[in-house]
Amino acid sequence: MSAPEPRGIVHCADGVEVARGLADEAVDLVYLDPPFNTGKRQELNQIRTRRVAEGGGDRTGFGGRRYETVRLGSRSFDDVFDDYLGFLEPFLVESRRLLKPSGSLYLHLDYREAHYAKVLLDQVFGRECFVNEIIWAYDYGGRTKKRWPPKHDTILFYAKDAARYLFNTDEVERIPYMAPELAGAEKAARGKLPTDTWWHTIVSPTGREKTGYPTQKPLGVLKRIVSASSPPGGLVVDLVAGSGTAGAAALELGRRFVLADCSEEAVGVMRERFAGEAGVEFHKNA
Repeated sequence: MSAPEPRGIVHCADGVEVARGLADEAVDLVYLDPPFNTGKRQELNQIRTRRVAEGGGDRTGFGGRRYETVRLGSRSFDDVFDDYLGFLEPFLVESRRLLKPSGSLYLHLDYREAHYAKVLLDQVFGRECFVNEIIWAYDYGGRTKKRWPPKHDTILFYAKDAARYLFNTDEVERIPYMAPELAGAEKAARGKLPTDTWWHTIVSPTGREKTGYPTQKPLGVLKRIVSASSPPGGLVVDLVAGSGTAGAAALELGRRFVLADCSEEAVGVMRERFAGEAGVEFHKNA
């Protein structure tokens, strides 16, 4: 009896090379969340607090109780590219080859490179295959006083074939109406389809979802993408997987996944994240 097909595969390898080993038109959805080219080193320090006797510690909690901060470690990577579009283009070319005619690509960036990347995507996929510019808006972190504080990411949604791409409106979790009394009881109870502007909090620094990876994206954002643009049992691919949120969303929604990241640190995070999940395999490519 042949072994069952894995639910997910994680490769510790360059994502472009992993993509080149996959068959043409075999993938339902590609999600890419590459480094944003911030020009900085992205770092996240992991800490834990523990209660100490009165007068000790370095922070005060509820009721005046004192706590000390214990540093557990940190995860980081350099986010600097001399030729960002040159770095990005092979991922886009391979993604288009992998996608089924009904498939879609979601490219997740921020304001620094999104406009340049759209021009490149128009060249690789065709301008007619552009579907949406999605704005993921959040409200967390510092606020500069030199300009309007940037609090959004851009997700560019392209179809392999503009006439045939899958979009499951019935599977997308609906959101409340802002003025339910104007929508009527029936519509208010059902909720509405999200627009191209998504208000969703970041991963809480103290929440259970946190993996400790510096650029981890919220599971809720990825579940919306996976549910809308892949069928049940379909294949989801992320070639710069980071903390593996695309795979976590795929597993939760009954899809299969292939993830790749050349960082052993990222793959270590994914090992912890998928520990205990049956049918998830880890491969280290030469």
